Amino acid sequence: MIGLEFYLGGTCLLIASALHSAQASTAEAIEKGKLSYDFYCYQCHGYAGDAQTLATTYLSPQPRNFSRTSPQLLTTEKMVAAVTHGREGTAMVSFSSVLSKDDIDNVVHYIRQRFMNDIKPDYIYHTEANGWPNHQRYQPAFPFASGQLPLDTPWQQLSEAQKKGKTLFMQSCVSCHDRAVVTDEGPIWELRPLSYPRKHYDHKTPLDSISGASPYQLHEQIPETTNLSTQQQRGGVLFQQNCAFCHGADATGKNWIGSFMQPHARDLTNHEITKRQEQQLLQLIRNGLPNTSMPAWKHVLNDEQIKDIIRYLKRQQI
Repeated sequence: MIGLEFYLGGTCLLIASALHSAQASTAEAIEKGKLSYDFYCYQCHGYAGDAQTLATTYLSPQPRNFSRTSPQLLTTEKMVAAVTHGREGTAMVSFSSVLSKDDIDNVVHYIRQRFMNDIKPDYIYHTEANGWPNHQRYQPAFPFASGQLPLDTPWQQLSEAQKKGKTLFMQSCVSCHDRAVVTDEGPIWELRPLSYPRKHYDHKTPLDSISGASPYQLHEQIPETTNLSTQQQRGGVLFQQNCAFCHGADATGKNWIGSFMQPHARDLTNHEITKRQEQQLLQLIRNGLPNTSMPAWKHVLNDEQIKDIIRYLKRQQI
């Protein structure tokens, strides 16, 4: 009897030890997952997993709101696959190049545990622990932060309370909620190529170390190609000789000249262009495009040469 009690007692101790070890291991995994999440994921999915971020307002489809996602419908396996391989047609990219398999397992475990299964107030951003004591004092600004009132509402249409709220929003909230909601989005900002390159421009001449550091130079690199047909090989040579000056060596139009032109040179790698019929593209290249810098090439290239260029551009579809 004593031996049995000793055996059972020892078994309980082993079980308790195993449970403690498993709990410690789980806590460690969650903490590691939190570190990865806060570094790679929060910009889109938010510190509270609710996808209430500035980035979300620019993305379509919007990032997933984990706080409103059922863990039964979104399984662990699906989440691991999404983090590992990304999701086509969304802003969710593959993280396999920066996160190991264990890292991915940990961050998925963290998301499921903290946002999907165990939502707690301390994961809400505006808390005293996060440096926001008495957040309610900003309440007059809430309509502008939430989008209830467009930020560009004419001043004369605002009540005195709303004017105070907008002033408070502009003083205290705009640095994070800068997009807010507006009636008129206005023009979309974009980079303007003003200072590249130094000296005389020639897209075929090697650049010095300063001009060569420009992001525009990335698009002056001829892409590596394999298994090209004879026509595609001829087209590649013709493209670099005649088209690359405006469209870039990689045909994206994101080189310096292509970005400088108004309207910009077309991105010839875009599926909306490469899927067009050969005859339609032939006519466009032969006759040019009105109201753009695209000239007619019929006096420089014959139809067979133009077809070679088109087949080179379509090579990724074949």
